[in-house]
Amino acid sequence: MAKTDTDFVFLPLGGSGEIGMNLNLFGHGRQDHRKWVIVDIGVTFGNASTPGVDIIMPDTAFIEAHRHNLLGIVLTHAHEDHMGALARLWPRLRCPVYATPFTMWLVKDRLAEAGLLDEVELIEIPLKGQFDLGPFHFELITLTHSIPEPNALVIRTDLGTVLHTGDWKIDPNPQIGDGVDEAALKALSDEGVLAMICDSTNVFSPGESGSEEGVREELTRLIGEYEGRGVAVATFASNVARLQSVMYAARANNRSVCLIGRSMKRMTAAAKSVGMLSDVGHLLSEDEAVAMPAGHVLYLCTGSQGEPRAALSRIAEGNHRTVKFKRGDVVIFSSKIIPGNELGIFALQNALADDGVEIVTEKDRPIHVSGHPNRDELARMYEWVQPETAIPVHGERRHLLEHARFAKSVGVSKAQPGRNGEMVKLAPKGPEVIDIVPSGRLFEDGGEIVSASDDGLRLRRKMAYAGHVGVSLVVNEKGKMISGPEPRITGFPEGENGMIMDELIDAVIDAADDAFNELPSKARKDEDAIEDKLRGRVKRIVRDRTGKRAVVDIHAHIVRKAA
Repeated sequence: MAKTDTDFVFLPLGGSGEIGMNLNLFGHGRQDHRKWVIVDIGVTFGNASTPGVDIIMPDTAFIEAHRHNLLGIVLTHAHEDHMGALARLWPRLRCPVYATPFTMWLVKDRLAEAGLLDEVELIEIPLKGQFDLGPFHFELITLTHSIPEPNALVIRTDLGTVLHTGDWKIDPNPQIGDGVDEAALKALSDEGVLAMICDSTNVFSPGESGSEEGVREELTRLIGEYEGRGVAVATFASNVARLQSVMYAARANNRSVCLIGRSMKRMTAAAKSVGMLSDVGHLLSEDEAVAMPAGHVLYLCTGSQGEPRAALSRIAEGNHRTVKFKRGDVVIFSSKIIPGNELGIFALQNALADDGVEIVTEKDRPIHVSGHPNRDELARMYEWVQPETAIPVHGERRHLLEHARFAKSVGVSKAQPGRNGEMVKLAPKGPEVIDIVPSGRLFEDGGEIVSASDDGLRLRRKMAYAGHVGVSLVVNEKGKMISGPEPRITGFPEGENGMIMDELIDAVIDAADDAFNELPSKARKDEDAIEDKLRGRVKRIVRDRTGKRAVVDIHAHIVRKAA
């Protein structure tokens, strides 16, 4: 292969133009023979616009078509938006998986749940480790974030070197794990860096994101103010440093900790498997905790984002098996509100307040810091690495555009705020968008993975917004209606004493009758012709009466005499 035929490309399929669902590809070689690696393979979560869908993933159709040249999946860290799709999508990709010890423990746990553990080739990489994948040489650089073992990836090729930061911040006192490896990052500037693919989440936030050390100190003070009262702390289970801080704060105030929620127990087990949380003392079972005076217990709960099935929501609803809150208890939210979760969080907090539970959030006390870099931290990273090109990722479009402007303001000569599906040539003579490939979303729906354009999902969304009307009728072989039309209508207002619904039902019956009677005699003996005619008429009357474009189903059945 002549070097002039070879290029080095970056291709995001998720996480560029959105926060979450990260999936990035790096390719090297001739256009028709590029070798590929995947960096991260994450999920995002459903909302009101995706009824019945909890998990959303990047569409991997492009890399599935090039699976024969896919060398592996490399994970930067263990957050769901970076590794949550692995077990779900690996059967489509079937390649080795590389991760550091903490992340690998969680990878194995998820693969075991999916029945895939024995099928996947897993390669555990030590912190600050190095390894080769075809034309790519990887080196891990330790950063800090809101989960253990966050790694930047140095990706070296014969065409140049790239730094992919993953998620990060600069925490001088991270409480768990090492701090940012500043020396390794500065050494890259001497080597020369083609591009830095960098986290954009907090690009609009001035100053610095803050340290976990300050959170630990404030939690200790705060919990001490509630002597003799029941206390619970809700936080992100993946933030092991925060879990440890809560445990230390509890011990400093003569409380024992009880973990509530599956994710809390899973993350704690993962942390202990790699030597973390070894000095936090005995953790109470739920039965042990409820048998103790409330003033000697601290419940550490999942559900800070108002998730309906998480522990805190179940406790607030009175549905938890053992744990109950009472008037005068305190719930501390050591977390921020993730955009899009406001309604669920406020509903949860209102339910707790209605029961007489005191609420404390990061708006009241400095009990949370972000895991992503603010502007001063971004400036320091660019000063250390000095890349030729900034490629912002992990942000909505406005974040990426602002990040590109910011990078240029601190001396980076080129910036390329990309979009999912845009293939960016990094070298030679980059950056340049050289191709646009299919990208999109996959939905996990009822245990199946389907395209976002799936007809079933489209109809469900439509029904959620506009309701459903079904009409059935039975016709004999002479074309005479012998039963019906019988309507079934859902998703519309009832009105006082059901008057609005009764009027709509009557209008649908009249419209269906009129449409059937307008059919010529031959068409009355054709189920398809009957259904087509009635569907159009019923849709029109529903739209005229309600303003809604409802989903309308017509079921015509022709009864024929046995031969």
